[in-house]
Amino acid sequence: MLKTTLRRKMLQKRQEYTPEEVTIRSQEICRQFFSFFSINNFKIIHSFLPIASKNEVNTWFIIERLRADFPRITLAVPVTDTQTLSHYLLSSETKLLLNQWGIPEPNGAEPVTPQDLDLVLVPLLAFDEKGHRVGYGKGYYDRFLAECRPDTVTVGLSLEEEPVLLISDVDEKDISLQFITTPSKVYQFH
Repeated sequence: MLKTTLRRKMLQKRQEYTPEEVTIRSQEICRQFFSFFSINNFKIIHSFLPIASKNEVNTWFIIERLRADFPRITLAVPVTDTQTLSHYLLSSETKLLLNQWGIPEPNGAEPVTPQDLDLVLVPLLAFDEKGHRVGYGKGYYDRFLAECRPDTVTVGLSLEEEPVLLISDVDEKDISLQFITTPSKVYQFH
């Protein structure tokens, strides 16, 4: 399936979820994440912050559990620039402001580089059986992931349970993910 077709279909499906469904699925994704990954191996974990109006996976469940159970792990989050993402530390004192797209972003936090990150939680609308993802189509995460270390673990978070068979128009700039966490399981691709 083409990315544009899949993106349109999944954006529509995502808007049909109730807030309660998004919460339940996000809590299950959090449970799957902590059941599957050995978190103690990581020093800095990067997470996207959810756009509530787009019914994105609520990563605050993962963030709050990391803060409570793994206080030695440092958290980082993105800020959207014109064509790229920059990255900043997130603490319980970090002030967040909504940007023009409704994304919460840190204000005045300490920067980190993609090379500093051990694990990255990646947003997506859909994924295929090879670990390719479809996002909003601007390429922010593909450019960002290309800057990370080769050993950085990449984990997509999906409200959808199953992959599509194939995203047919993947190109050389698209970065496939190592793992996708859904409400019912974790897929491993390489």
